[in-house]
Amino acid sequence: MTTLVCTSASNAATPATQIMPFASYTYPSFSSYVKARRPVLLRTARSLTANPSDAEDLLQTALTKTYVAWERIEDHRALDGYVRRALLNTRTSQWRKRKVDEFVCDELPEPEGMPAGDPAENQVLHDAMWRAIMKLPTRQRAMVVLRYYEDLSEVQTAEVLGVSVGTVKSAVSRALGKLREDPELVLAR
Repeated sequence: MTTLVCTSASNAATPATQIMPFASYTYPSFSSYVKARRPVLLRTARSLTANPSDAEDLLQTALTKTYVAWERIEDHRALDGYVRRALLNTRTSQWRKRKVDEFVCDELPEPEGMPAGDPAENQVLHDAMWRAIMKLPTRQRAMVVLRYYEDLSEVQTAEVLGVSVGTVKSAVSRALGKLREDPELVLAR
């Protein structure tokens, strides 16, 4: 998240204190706060980002915002909360500003399909699955067939069978557990 900034020769010769008037001021209490709380705040920043370098940058930005507002902060006992809020707001602003580039192309880049495999092996697996389904109790078998072969939602399955959605969920869960334990299907995997 680097932003390129161009400066003219006249700005480059300008002392830093004129660009940032607060640069000549130091707050001893801010320095001691940063020294004492940096490891804890860095852990918080690391939990907000995936990259340790980004976490350090995030913390630096939040501490800069805190430094600018140092005189306005009334309760210095609540500084951790202030800095954590600055960390969170800064991180949220970063991902909101993230730009996603889209490119127009003649053909869509579709992933290659899975290899079809041996038709005989596919038929063996299909037959083993149906034998395992036929071992299920009638009610569970009906729910599995409606949910996964007919591709109905849980609500639609419940309406067709005249039961509650919770009953469908629990019965399908138990049926899938039985199918996972079926020895014929375990060998087919």
